[in-house]
Amino acid sequence: MNIKQAKEQIKNAITAYFTKDEFGNYIIPIEAQRPVFLMGPPGIGKTAIMQQIAEELGVGLVSYSMTHHTRQSALGLPFIVKKTYGGKEYEVSEYTMSEIIASVYDMIEETGLKEGILFLDEINCVSETLAPAMLQFLQYKIFGRHRVPEGWIVVTAGNPPEYNNSVREFDIVTWDRLKRIDCEPIFDVWKEYAYKSGVHAAITTYLDIKKGDFYRIETTVDGKSFVTARGWTDLSDMIKLYEKNNIVVDEKLVSQYLQNKKIAKEFSIYYDLWNKYKSDYQIDAILSGKADDGIKIRAKNAKFDERLSLLGLIIDGITAELKAVCNSEDVIKGLLNCLKNVKMALARPKADSISEIEKQISGIEESIATSSRAGTLSQEKRIVLKHTINALEGIKEMLTKEHPDDGNKAFALIKKEFDNYTKQLKKDADAAGKKLSNAFVFCEEVFGEGQEILILVTELTISYYGAHFISRYGCKEYFNHNKELLFYERQKEIITQLEKLELEE
Repeated sequence: MNIKQAKEQIKNAITAYFTKDEFGNYIIPIEAQRPVFLMGPPGIGKTAIMQQIAEELGVGLVSYSMTHHTRQSALGLPFIVKKTYGGKEYEVSEYTMSEIIASVYDMIEETGLKEGILFLDEINCVSETLAPAMLQFLQYKIFGRHRVPEGWIVVTAGNPPEYNNSVREFDIVTWDRLKRIDCEPIFDVWKEYAYKSGVHAAITTYLDIKKGDFYRIETTVDGKSFVTARGWTDLSDMIKLYEKNNIVVDEKLVSQYLQNKKIAKEFSIYYDLWNKYKSDYQIDAILSGKADDGIKIRAKNAKFDERLSLLGLIIDGITAELKAVCNSEDVIKGLLNCLKNVKMALARPKADSISEIEKQISGIEESIATSSRAGTLSQEKRIVLKHTINALEGIKEMLTKEHPDDGNKAFALIKKEFDNYTKQLKKDADAAGKKLSNAFVFCEEVFGEGQEILILVTELTISYYGAHFISRYGCKEYFNHNKELLFYERQKEIITQLEKLELEE
């Protein structure tokens, strides 16, 4: 299965394990809960989906790579205690608490989250001395003499033997204690994640043309040659930082992340082409409905790979607009919840509006701190929460300036300020909607009813921000084309064409 399906399977298993009976006890006791084992090649996002699951379920996450652990750190250190048996005193060895188990208790103490996920990566690479203890752990959730706290689910992961020389083959006894999920890298699934997380458009467009370069591991005379999903994601982050600091992106940088000489070279060439297209085609003019005839003629006469790059530039430009609107919407939703709490508080005698706003700010800051400690705060969520705090700070500044003398007047001012935010959201959504329509109008005029329109519709459909914006605010042109085109049949034809397409140097 792909990583998206694996995520759902793991999430469903954890939800089932968290189910309690009418007395508040877990229906499946901890020792009977089979640990999940996610088997898949390196760099496909196994750790990333665990963070997403923990965030979505609102539980804690403690992660460890088992390759870093010795028998002592996993089980704890031995120490001598004296015990009396049958009237005679004996010296016996016990163990301090495992570092891993202690980390779970630390998480509970720091965050107050009594339910969570203990994620042990590369579990099939443990040392020979630790292997017997791991078998006991998988069955009883115990390291040494200490058990994983009730309410914490064990999820493990590892690479198949062909990807890692350190892998130890599990026997049937071990496999029979695990809930195994096998996962493979699939570009189209990763692409959904790439759109949402903002992977550089040069990368997604290149991989649209050359899907076979998305994930490749080969053994050559020079050793291992590989490209992984993690490599593309990390390269994207670095490209964006290089661009921000006006540093040249070249093959030397690319080859540090794409450790396949041929792919690194071809992407470097494509990236230069991408920047040339970005300079030649005025995307802002296209989205504003002001593209000149020269741009339209060039696009109409362009080869298909250049057209695909242009579509990538257009989609990247419009996605940035749609993402900004969606993020503003999330900020306003969070702000609305805070202001509802303020309204209730102001109904009480002698309530102070500024103090109540400060309480909401403190609550969000504590939520950020707790989620950060729990390892479940995504970058997108952090940004939304920070913008919500900024909005509350603005309201606080306004109240300090106006100094209303009672709760009703204070909330009237707060409501007016909130209305300004919603008006700005509508204005931004209208502007983004016009740019989205202009993208369709340009493609219609230049490409007619060709496959480029279908690609535009397809990419907006799989894009988190595109789908969310269109479902919320609509887009007449999108719905017209989505209805008219034989969507899935024609999509298969385009995929076949893209797989055959080669880049020209």
